[in-house]
Amino acid sequence: MKKNERRKFPRYGIWPLVLTLAVNFLAYFGTRPFTGSWKHYNIETILDQQIPVVPWTITIYFGCYLVWILNYLIAASREKEFVWRFFAADVLARLVCLICYLLLPTTNVRPVLPEHGIWNQLLARLYQNDAADNLFPSIHCLNSWFCYIAVRGRREIPRWYQRLSFWAALAVFVSTLTTKQHVIVDVIGGMLLAESAWQIAGHMHLGTWYGAIWERRRWKRRAE
Repeated sequence: MKKNERRKFPRYGIWPLVLTLAVNFLAYFGTRPFTGSWKHYNIETILDQQIPVVPWTITIYFGCYLVWILNYLIAASREKEFVWRFFAADVLARLVCLICYLLLPTTNVRPVLPEHGIWNQLLARLYQNDAADNLFPSIHCLNSWFCYIAVRGRREIPRWYQRLSFWAALAVFVSTLTTKQHVIVDVIGGMLLAESAWQIAGHMHLGTWYGAIWERRRWKRRAE
């Protein structure tokens, strides 16, 4: 970007980021105290059973956090109309996840891993720290597709980075399956939920309502 086009990170993008993190925490971790003792359903298919465990893909599973941080910061730094629509869609999608985790608790069967090998050990540690629940839809896949939406079709974003974000999302989809963190339906559900929320936010002008809430809050704070 030219020097005269550079700008500081806009203040109006900060609180939507904070709210997204809060709603994500509520959906993923806030439901577990309630659903921990409930019946969980395994929606694994025969096709899922044919997918091999590839322990080294845990690097993709964890490495995607770097893309998430960067692309969400990119999304929050755009013009207000885009920021309001993007984060309205994001919050809507996470609230749908929360409802799904409460109404349809899911689980899967994780493999027994060999004790030797750094990748096996890292994957085993992941299994220990992350319970096999709250799987449908996959927030990992939802986040990754939103990261692609954040840069998709944006003229100010280099095409190579748009393509990179797309392929990074697909790589994350695969990694959730090859680490046995999710099943195919979880992946499809996460991607479709992100895209649907984005389209709904646009057609129903949810960004306008979302932005009005933040603008009203900002003016109220100034008045005080």
